[in-house]
This record gives sequence, C-alpha cells and structure tokens, in this order.
Amino acid sequence: MPQLAELIQVYGVLIVFGIVLVEQFGLPIPAYPILIVAGALSVTADVSWQLVWMAAILACLICDAFWFRAGRFYGKRILRLLCKISLSPDSCVNQTEDRFSKFGVKSLLVSKFVPGFNTIAAPLSGAMGVSARPFLLYAVTGAALWSGTGILLGVWFHNSVDGVLDTLSTMGSTALTIVAGLLALFIAFKYAERRRHRSRSAIERIEMDELLALIDAGHEPVIIDARSLTAQQMQAAIPGAVVFRACQPEHLMASLDRDRHIVVYCSCPDDVTAAEVARQFMANGFHRARPLKGGLDAWNAQRGADPDPELDPATC
Repeated sequence: MPQLAELIQVYGVLIVFGIVLVEQFGLPIPAYPILIVAGALSVTADVSWQLVWMAAILACLICDAFWFRAGRFYGKRILRLLCKISLSPDSCVNQTEDRFSKFGVKSLLVSKFVPGFNTIAAPLSGAMGVSARPFLLYAVTGAALWSGTGILLGVWFHNSVDGVLDTLSTMGSTALTIVAGLLALFIAFKYAERRRHRSRSAIERIEMDELLALIDAGHEPVIIDARSLTAQQMQAAIPGAVVFRACQPEHLMASLDRDRHIVVYCSCPDDVTAAEVARQFMANGFHRARPLKGGLDAWNAQRGADPDPELDPATC
C-alpha cells in the first residue's frame, strides 16, 4: 500500500484509471481503496482530485459501454457467462434481475456500490433493450457518485489514511502477509458458501428426453416457470408453463394434484432456483417434483429440432 501511494503520487491518474478499469471489467482487484488513498493524497500531496475523479468516471464509462453493447448483442448468454466466472454465481443472475426489475435503469445510480450487481447491471441494461441515452445518463451519474464518494472519504479521513499507510510501511512484508491472508479468507468463505448453496440444490433433475416422453405418453406434467420477472421479459416461457411468481405458492399447490409430475425450470446457472422451488413442492407432498436439467436453454435447444408438444396449462 505505501508503494501504491508512491505510484499514485508519481503516475497519478494513470494508476487510478488502470485499476478502476480492470476492476470494472470484472477482475477481483479492489479499486475503492485506491480512490480513498488518492483522495487522501490530494490533501497531503500533489495529486489532483479532479483529475482522479474524471479518470475513474472515464474508466467506468468505458467498461459500462462495453458490457452494455455485449448485453445488447448477446443478451442472456453474457449474463450467464459473467455469473459463472463470479465468486457467487448461483444466485447472481436472479438477484440482479430482481433488483433491475424493481428499479429499472435508475438502479445504475447505485449498482457500483453493490457487489455482484455492479458486474451485471450494464449488460442487463443492454439485454433489456434500454436505449443508449438514458443508459449513459445514469451510468455516468452512478460512476460519479461511486468514485466521488471514495475520493471524498479519503479527503475527510486523510489523517487516518496517512496513519494506516505509515503503519503498513513500518510492518514491511508483514502487512502484505496480513492483506493476502484476509483475501484468502474471503475467497475461502465465498467458496464454502458456494459449496453449501450447491449442496442444498443437490436434487434429482429430469432430462429433456424424459420430459418429452411424459408429455407424449399423456401424463400432462405441470411445468412451472421459476424465473425472475425480468428474465420472463427477456425470453419467452415454455408454452403452457405456470409462472410461479404470479400467485401465492400455497394457492398454486392447493390447485394441483399431488400425484402429478411437476417440472420446474429456470434460466440461472446450475438450475439453482428451479431446484429450490422443486424442494418447496416436495416439502408439500409433491413427490414427483423435479427441476429441469439445463432449464430453458435445454428446452429451446430441443425445440429447435422438434415442434412444441401440447402442454396442459395449470392455473392458480
């Protein structure tokens, strides 16, 4: 950190621009502490907070514009890719879609303050068909708020920041060991959380071939759409599917025969949401409830080769 402070003093906005840029592209490099240090150095050293602020906003805008265009052209695929490479992929898509569905493009004002949401908000805006002008307006404003807050914190607490830097400089390699240890603990915690989440979704899946066989044999399986409201706007549902979020779960379950086949699908990594909803059905006596392996992607892949079979729609 002391060496970083020296680099900021020497190279100024270039260091801030580079670190913010790589963080906004998704690499696990924390840029916010750099903004705080730069803000503190603007008081105690020859560092212009105005130039640092503009560099951070420009870096954010470059990344946001890139992900916005990627979302516009690749849609749901780019969201799944980003969530798969994140430390918390299992709930990444649905949580972000829910937030975006609630606040729309205005969520970009605070997206950079929310881990996970920051990576997905821009491509989701493109995938949802948000026009470029409001996107740029909210993206720039959000970047200015995020980076400006970090710089302002450094200005306000510059004495404390200087004290921390001085302490780290006296600790030498010990400081690096502590920082590396904390980072390793964080990654281990997220990995354990991911394993725990996956173990909860460890439930038998139904394959597409088996689902189509049930339909062809006249078993009339009830297909449940467990996707978020935003995901439903982005991709058409399986014909005849019941939207799980359209009514109270207890009302839906009360209207169904517990001996019928219940097939739940979603469009999130590892079918996590579908598995959770299927567990709810099983806990209420639906012993034939299963998540669809591969979710909506598996259905659409099969549908490209075969016509849509007739499904028996269920209602709440």
